[in-house]
Amino acid sequence: MAVDITVLAAVAPLAVVGLLLVGLLWPATRAMPVAWLSAVFVAGTVWNMPSAWIAAATVEGIVTALQILWIVFGALVLLYTMMLAGAFDALNRSFATVSEDRRVQIILLAFFLAAFIEGVAGFGTPAAVIGPLLLGLGFPALAAVIAALIGHIIAVTYGAVGTPILVGIREPMDGVFRIQTALEAEEMSSSEFAVEVAAWAATYHLLVGVLMPFVAVAMVVYFFGEERSIKPALEVAPLCLFAGISFGVPYWIAAWYVTPEFPSLIGSMVGAAIVVSALRAGYFLPDDEWDFPDRSEWPDHWVGDIEPGDRHSVLPNTPRMSLSTAWTPYLALLALLVFTRTAEPIPALLQGETVTLFGREQSLMLLSIATGVGQFTLGPVSLEWAGIFGTTLGNRIDFAYVPGMWLLVSAGLAMSLFGLDRSDAATVCGGAAKKLVTPLIALVFVLAMANVMLQSAAHPNAPAESMIVVLATVTADVFGPAYPLVAALIGALGAALVGSNTVSNITFGPMQFVAAERIGISRTLTVGAQAVGGAIGNLVAIHNVVAALATVGLVGQEGRVIRLNLLPLLYYTAFVGLLSLAFVYVFFPELF
Repeated sequence: MAVDITVLAAVAPLAVVGLLLVGLLWPATRAMPVAWLSAVFVAGTVWNMPSAWIAAATVEGIVTALQILWIVFGALVLLYTMMLAGAFDALNRSFATVSEDRRVQIILLAFFLAAFIEGVAGFGTPAAVIGPLLLGLGFPALAAVIAALIGHIIAVTYGAVGTPILVGIREPMDGVFRIQTALEAEEMSSSEFAVEVAAWAATYHLLVGVLMPFVAVAMVVYFFGEERSIKPALEVAPLCLFAGISFGVPYWIAAWYVTPEFPSLIGSMVGAAIVVSALRAGYFLPDDEWDFPDRSEWPDHWVGDIEPGDRHSVLPNTPRMSLSTAWTPYLALLALLVFTRTAEPIPALLQGETVTLFGREQSLMLLSIATGVGQFTLGPVSLEWAGIFGTTLGNRIDFAYVPGMWLLVSAGLAMSLFGLDRSDAATVCGGAAKKLVTPLIALVFVLAMANVMLQSAAHPNAPAESMIVVLATVTADVFGPAYPLVAALIGALGAALVGSNTVSNITFGPMQFVAAERIGISRTLTVGAQAVGGAIGNLVAIHNVVAALATVGLVGQEGRVIRLNLLPLLYYTAFVGLLSLAFVYVFFPELF
């Protein structure tokens, strides 16, 4: 009976999230503080977690949230700089003027451009940018949202320059003693494990996601055409497959042989260049241009407060910037990230380690202060808080290593290149900061909740394993050897609840690891399926759907979008589940 109570208590915080967000449709800013309080209550009453440990775990989560927000802030500053300078108009033109065919526009804009924006910004930005763009080109608002949400989903695992992997997978693996022990036995760090997970997640995506351009086109032509038929999608199937392969191959290579920051960026940039070149050369262009029915025939629920425009509303008559100039800030970003991750000993130096540079020992950690609430170690671009409130918990942010710093540097280079002044810079930074207010509240409390659950057994008098381990054990026992079939679905449900691949990975990644360990299957492949599922769950995450609909003036159609998007979600999670089953039992049973 005690075990049953423990299990029910462990699931309670997640049940609260599901009830408030999905059942009662509370905004995350209201639901997540309540969910954190429920985790605190369970930790204190069932896990006997002392208040100092609860506070310390909460602070650990807040520090992780700040690290994520630092990345998102840099991404938004760069994106808004591009928009203000007109560089984004140049990128839009390069895609939108290739063809008037709506199917081709879905592939170029809702797939390639949205995937690129996901790679640099993430956190709901692609649908918020691409939805209005498609609306301006004449798409029905509902079709624009559906296409934008489906099109970029393969890129989400590596969104915001790899945040779901670098933060979502790496960070929580250090928070569970059982996982730390398992990794140490393999002489593997959490960072190395995260890189392995990223590579296998890309393998799942390559094999299943290569069809996503076709899925996006098929959804639009079937549900928004003159008659319900996928025949118009089949007519461009060769182009869809060519686009999927052109994106997927460089994407996969980047995940395996470069770093987890780059797959979405490299896949979208290289793939778009290949496909646009082929189209301009006359290859893969459809014989007949497909368009939506006449505007007078559209049902009311297709359009909201904003009337679809024409191409001139998104391609204004302004002086054109060259495409090479428009791409320069992002190419600079790639160069900076490659340098800071591969030019030894720079990566170690930026992460606070003492290294030998120019024949002398160098460190960016300059000052250490012992206080009654913990040990603070400070540097010009680093902050570490160890022994929080007298516990063994701690966390740190290396501001110069995480991508936020280099996104801001690239934005500064862009401002100089495009001739923006200080007032423009203030406008951009102010807009980015304002955009972070709501995510700040939601992220702080959801990560505080997740961290309390992760650390609930870290204190000496814990009566049981942590809440996450208890959930993993029960889930593994329920599904047994069939667990790989549902690993991606669990990740998708997590993202649907909390609205973020990163947070889904933080919350459920350790659970998937422990479940795989209990069953005796590959932890790398299982957590890789989690990373993929966490991306796909964004298709039906209520926060993403609401935000996307708001940008096209169609608030109130959330249920319709979620019902439609269940189709690609079920396709993806089912096939990733089958692949995972084959990988762990047939092809790679010895993989850690």
